[in-house]
Amino acid sequence: MNVAELALKSLEVGEHVSIIFEGREITNKQMSDAANRLGNGLKKMGIQRGDRVIVQMHNCPEVFQAFQAIWRIGAVIVPVNYLVGAEEIAYIYKDCGASTVISAPEYLDKVRAAQARVPGVKDVIIVSPDPVEGTISFNDVLAGNSDKLEMVKTDDDELATLIYTSGTTGTPKGVMLTHRALIYNAECQENTSQLKQDLITIACLPLCHSFGIATMTSEALRLKAKTIILRSFDLEQLFSGIEKYKVDGMSAVPTMCIYMLNYPDAGKYDLSSLKIMSVGSAPMSLDTWKRFKEKFGVEISEGWGLTEAGANNSTSVHLTVKKAGSIGVPQKGVEMKIFDENDNEVPQGEQGEIVLRGPMVMKGYWNHPEATAEVIRNGWLHTGDIGYVDSDGYFFITDRKKDIIIKGGENISPRTIEDVLHLHPKIAEAAVVGVKDALYGEEIKAFVTLKPAEAATTDDLMDFCKSNLKRFRVPKEIAILDAMPKNLIGKILKKELRKM
Repeated sequence: MNVAELALKSLEVGEHVSIIFEGREITNKQMSDAANRLGNGLKKMGIQRGDRVIVQMHNCPEVFQAFQAIWRIGAVIVPVNYLVGAEEIAYIYKDCGASTVISAPEYLDKVRAAQARVPGVKDVIIVSPDPVEGTISFNDVLAGNSDKLEMVKTDDDELATLIYTSGTTGTPKGVMLTHRALIYNAECQENTSQLKQDLITIACLPLCHSFGIATMTSEALRLKAKTIILRSFDLEQLFSGIEKYKVDGMSAVPTMCIYMLNYPDAGKYDLSSLKIMSVGSAPMSLDTWKRFKEKFGVEISEGWGLTEAGANNSTSVHLTVKKAGSIGVPQKGVEMKIFDENDNEVPQGEQGEIVLRGPMVMKGYWNHPEATAEVIRNGWLHTGDIGYVDSDGYFFITDRKKDIIIKGGENISPRTIEDVLHLHPKIAEAAVVGVKDALYGEEIKAFVTLKPAEAATTDDLMDFCKSNLKRFRVPKEIAILDAMPKNLIGKILKKELRKM
């Protein structure tokens, strides 16, 4: 089954507004017709079943139209976040072997620079009301083609999308997700969350990545759902959008929650409609969780997932009792366990590596069979996240396997130190890494940012650590930064902190 068939289900209940973007209302039928027109245009350009097509632009309805068009003709989506640097873009272009890019004028310089290094990329389709020299107009493609398109009947194991990892720990790798994997993941989300059919959500995370694909496929199963798309994360637009459209739910990363809490004009807006705040991608401090509930009256629902398994694997959205710090429980249809270093399941409460199994797991890494064999063993995807499951079946992540600090032979979890730092009333964010040390092998270094208008010295923070941590776990050094280095979805880049 082609994953694009999910979108056709909403047409069965009639035409309705499904997308709102910068005041423009677009119906489910209009979105489907646009996808068919673009699909026909791509076929005329020579795109065939199995060919990779790059989609690289800011949040807009055309992202979803492009995704649907590419799938409907049996081609493969390669989403590239518009904020990715030139070097990474060129690497992705070359590695995936795409010949066509769908983008916007704002990113044409990056596209051209990558194109110069990868001559196989020949056609650039630009979403713009005005013609751009040397490119193909997205609007002209739609206007010049029929809105009738016969969808390719893909095999379950056929590649649907190639999503490149963020490269936070090295060279990006292309995650191969099949049509079956995406359909299964969407069904798992819907069967678990049981959200209402006419749910209104607001999207401000990057759509040109796994979030956008998961959003589109899951909302296709909510037959009367409506999505308000924000071009990017803008606090005023976010708050005003929630109030104007009576938004029920949104997805975010912890950094966004901190920005929302610190926004001075938040009290001007009526956010009473917001009932679901789904947060993932990075650890959230208990302080942020509590403050968000106090200020906005919403209990944050933490969740978790890997791009390698569809990006949504556990959730607490549907749980009556939400435990701060927990990523919830596995979605229905997802097997999730804790393994030791010998790939044996550990007893409840003991820490180990979180592993996943199910049809939503990737086919493998594009052109990286060795890396694939390293993370998928006996059908289990080894996530690299360390955690445990409690007596109620709630899962907790305590650290990344690669982030564990080994000081004097003792394994130290950076998360335990970060949690203490987050208790300091002046600290907004904290990250802890291991640095080389002649005596212990590794020492502890902490990086923090302060809340707006707050001031503190490293001596103040060090005294706080000495009062709240065992001596062996007190950081050797604390650095105060203006901002944390982060990837495109707000996850702190510890590899960049180590370079400092």
